[in-house]
Amino acid sequence: MSARDKILEVAQTRFAENGYAATSVRQIAEAADVNPAMIHYYFGSKEDLLRAALEQALEPLTEAVQAMQQSREASPEAITRTLMGLVAAHPNLPLLVVREVMLPGGVMQAHFAENLAPRLGGALPDILAREASTGRIRKDLPPAIGALALMAMALFPFIVRPVAEKVLDLDLDDAQLETFASHISEFVRRGFAP
Repeated sequence: MSARDKILEVAQTRFAENGYAATSVRQIAEAADVNPAMIHYYFGSKEDLLRAALEQALEPLTEAVQAMQQSREASPEAITRTLMGLVAAHPNLPLLVVREVMLPGGVMQAHFAENLAPRLGGALPDILAREASTGRIRKDLPPAIGALALMAMALFPFIVRPVAEKVLDLDLDDAQLETFASHISEFVRRGFAP
């Protein structure tokens, strides 16, 4: 793994766990086993590093949404499973997005809204409108509301996972996540059915 990739990996983890404000360049450099000057060399500033870490973390999701846009069919169940699978494979992603995009004062709110959201969740209403126009899903559900519902069901469990596992006495290992995904998929299938 290159030094740049190691820095990005560590930055994603540290920013997700501790937040941008509580994470220093020096901490990231130490954990990545590089000199802090390397971070400035590759990324310029701490904020540019956060931007790069966020974009890299979201890249698989961007590619998946683009594939759904280009496919002839993208059922709500498939969208939900895709979102859940990608987030399960990238556990830092939900916390990183919540901390630095969704919460008030998030450092990446403007960048996300202008540059990333249109390629991610912002593309889902068009996909759902296409599905409704073919009669594959119900036509009376506004696409934006449907997209928000899919994102909520697919992503929220990963955001609250540390607390939910304790409070609800769950162990969301791979098998439990698959069971959960099956139930959510069935719920979505029934809720979006024409």
